[in-house]
Amino acid sequence: MIGELYIVATPIGNLEDITLRAIKTLEQVDIIAAEDTRHTLKLLNHLNINKPMISYHRHNEEIKTDELINRLLEGKNIALVSDAGTPVISDPGEEIVKKCLENNIKVIPIPGACAAITALIASGIDAKEFTFLGFLPLNKKNRKEKLEQIKIGENTIILYEAPHKLIQTLEELSTITENRRIVLAKEITKIHESFTTGTAEELKNKVQQPRGEYVIVIEKNEKTIKQEQIELLNKLSVEEHYRYYEKNGLDKKEIIKKIAKDRNVSKNDIYKEFI
Repeated sequence: MIGELYIVATPIGNLEDITLRAIKTLEQVDIIAAEDTRHTLKLLNHLNINKPMISYHRHNEEIKTDELINRLLEGKNIALVSDAGTPVISDPGEEIVKKCLENNIKVIPIPGACAAITALIASGIDAKEFTFLGFLPLNKKNRKEKLEQIKIGENTIILYEAPHKLIQTLEELSTITENRRIVLAKEITKIHESFTTGTAEELKNKVQQPRGEYVIVIEKNEKTIKQEQIELLNKLSVEEHYRYYEKNGLDKKEIIKKIAKDRNVSKNDIYKEFI
């Protein structure tokens, strides 16, 4: 009989933030695959659970995935946990989930704490629609693309950031988010939990010595791409505005109509400019 893989969410700080179902699962599985076995051992000791553990993290994910799949095919039930929160979300786990599905091994999610969602619900920023970007890429090109996505984002944006990179990230955000509201959630559910609100520039000045783990919640850009384009066009002279649409293949009648709409004036006013 094939075993089952349980994706188990664990506390992000406060050890009491674990579900009864997660505890029961950790008690019943044969093996626990942990991002850091030493870290997970503290949780297991707190819960009085004694189970064999296998180290499963970013640097050994490729090798260990095959080992875990073999154990599952042998009939062992395995719980996958990360250091904190929900596995797979900016944490190891995606590869083994894919492999399990390829091998018809059942994957069972055991939901619980997630830093991104916990920060969002306490931020006071629109939570109806949001985009989670995790950690910004280190690669300059990829990072620039993500920052551009944040700049024009019409949804709330959620990021994770390490303390030693926080100031640099806030500096980059200050150049693209203007006066958009940002909430900096620090050490969520822990003793030094805090939520600080301000613009990126204000937050950069408030955070002197970043410590702990951070979640950054960024207010959506109220301006659409179309609105931003119109604002740029309206900074041009009427003649330059006209030439822009002319280059796009519009005839004179269509151009005058569009310019009037962009500038919120009557078509006659624009028409007079070209008599």
